Amino acid sequence: MSEHDAPPIAGQPALPPTAPSHHWAGTYLLMPKLAMGLLVVSLISLLWILHRNELDEQRTALIKDILWMEQNLRFHLSGIDDQLSQLGLDLTQDARPGSTFQVRTRHLVKNNAELEQVLWLDAQGRLLDAVPSATTGRQVLEPFGDTSLNSALASAFDAARKLGKPVYGQPYSVPQRGTEIEIYVPVFRNGQVSGMLVGVYSLNNLLNSVVPWWFAEKYQFRILDGNGAVLAAKSNIVGELGLDYRIPFDPPGHGMVLEAATYSTPGNMAQRLLAAVIVVLAAAVSWSLWAIRGHILRRLEAEQALREEHAFRKAMEDSTMVGMRARDMAGRIIYVNPAFCRMSGYSPDELIGTRPPMPYWDPDQMDMHEFQSTRVLAGQSPQEGFESRIRHKDGHMVHTMVYATPLIDASGKQRGWISSVLDITEKKRIEALQRQQQEKLEQTARLVTMGEMASTMAHELNQPLSAIASYAAGCANMLRQEDRPPDRQALLAVIDKLAAQAQRAGRVIRRIYDFVRKSAPQQEAVHLDEVIEEAAGFLEAEAKQRGVVLNLNLARGLPPVEGDPLLLGQVMINLLRNAVEAVSDQPLHRRRVRVNVRASDDSSQIEVRVEDSGPGIPPEQAENLFTPFYTTKAEGMGMGLPICRSIIESHHGHLSLEPREGGGSVFAFRLPREGATMAPDSLSPPASAPVSSPASPPTSTPNATP
Repeated sequence: MSEHDAPPIAGQPALPPTAPSHHWAGTYLLMPKLAMGLLVVSLISLLWILHRNELDEQRTALIKDILWMEQNLRFHLSGIDDQLSQLGLDLTQDARPGSTFQVRTRHLVKNNAELEQVLWLDAQGRLLDAVPSATTGRQVLEPFGDTSLNSALASAFDAARKLGKPVYGQPYSVPQRGTEIEIYVPVFRNGQVSGMLVGVYSLNNLLNSVVPWWFAEKYQFRILDGNGAVLAAKSNIVGELGLDYRIPFDPPGHGMVLEAATYSTPGNMAQRLLAAVIVVLAAAVSWSLWAIRGHILRRLEAEQALREEHAFRKAMEDSTMVGMRARDMAGRIIYVNPAFCRMSGYSPDELIGTRPPMPYWDPDQMDMHEFQSTRVLAGQSPQEGFESRIRHKDGHMVHTMVYATPLIDASGKQRGWISSVLDITEKKRIEALQRQQQEKLEQTARLVTMGEMASTMAHELNQPLSAIASYAAGCANMLRQEDRPPDRQALLAVIDKLAAQAQRAGRVIRRIYDFVRKSAPQQEAVHLDEVIEEAAGFLEAEAKQRGVVLNLNLARGLPPVEGDPLLLGQVMINLLRNAVEAVSDQPLHRRRVRVNVRASDDSSQIEVRVEDSGPGIPPEQAENLFTPFYTTKAEGMGMGLPICRSIIESHHGHLSLEPREGGGSVFAFRLPREGATMAPDSLSPPASAPVSSPASPPTSTPNATP
């Protein structure tokens, strides 16, 4: 790990080691290239050294061979020269020198192919005899031309006569025979030069007879004059020349040199081919290194990009409030993020590697945790997630929402499951608090309404009780009349009315009792016309006292709704009381409150509209009218309408406010009929629209007061 790498966090995936910079990567990649270059240079140097050694060996062998060849030629010519000298000595001592010359010379010429002709001259250079014969040797004697020896040959003749030993003459060219050279061997008699034997050598024949075949196969052997012109040559092969070496050809001298040149051998070609192959391989390796360098640089760039992406994702995981937990196919935890550690109170080292049961499982819900874990591992986790309560390490409970998805690796194979865990403890606490507050509000509203209803009921009970008292007093008076017997029919009618008033008072008391005992809402089939009539009955006395007319436009035969009749009655009482109070200050002819009931076209909903002809509600007040504790009344608490809306919505309905045409307000609510679901748009919005239900004609209820 370099000094720039951050230390890994326990249990967290460590960042990949820092990739070397491109500068150092280039340096690292330069080393194999330098090594490869040095290897190529070494190989080429080795080949060059081997080539130089081979050239040196060839040159040494060439020098040895040409020295050996020069020695052979010299020995061969010396042998002929000695034979000519011996012949000259025998001619001076023999009685028949002419016969001796012919016999010995013919034998000499026959056994030495390079010897073209042998001449016997006298001391003045005149021809005495020749082999081949002088008569047919006119052509061969052409260089001498009888007495016309050229100056060079004459110089050689004179030199041999003066020196008294064999002297070679200048080479000369003879058409169709090539280059020839002559040797002048003096013949002495009594210590004086009495003649001269001249041997004519053909240089081409000399090379052909003396130079062996293997030498001609190996070298090109030539005799050159002092100007470098080729006098004679022998070679059995044709090809490119290589090394050459020259040595003087003395005797015969006169600037002639022997030259041997080598040919390029197959071995040299193989060596060149090997060098070419090495160069090609070196170029291929260099190209491969260059390609690998590009690949490594691209890989370093990809690794750097991967590190940046990993750091970015790690920062996101560390900063998120959503807990992340990954498990393998066996349920073993393989990864947790800091948010989940904070949620459970355990460190990554304490969680990673653990298998169910997990240490953070609630001991009271172990069966539930086991069931949820099994479903997740089986791939049957609900897509909408599931709630789970875990226990923090310090002991407090944490409510979580868990969403599990498969963990797929880069090859597309599932490695396990990863879960997103949301801490919903605060949400659950707020929901519980809201629920408690709602219950308290409902209790408060019920108490307030109970008080209002109690006062109303007290006023209402006054009538049946007064009527009971009056009917009872009437009965007593009828029974006390002694002058006439009591009218039995009249008495029974009075008693029936007395009983009816008593039953009415009983219902009022029972309603108050049910309300006070805070019984749970009872869901049952409720006919709204009965609820409306009952609520209107409660307010009949107050309405009569304020001079308000209640018109109940009920629709008989509508399907019932499902709900609590007591709560719905509370809603109607609240709406009717608000309407009565709204029109109380209006002129007497405008003190009208009308209740319309209708059904939707498909009879799935029932709508109740409470219309008043009061001053109406300003828009700025209408916006906050359903807000708790907002009221426009000096003595109000601001809870009536919010409670009404809550009750209607708890029955899957909707309560709304709208201005009434001609002045006033309309409070309307819709409820689904029993067994039907709410369809908000199934009712026509206009309040004045005709009711589609089989409603009865508008009539005033018996409780309505004009």
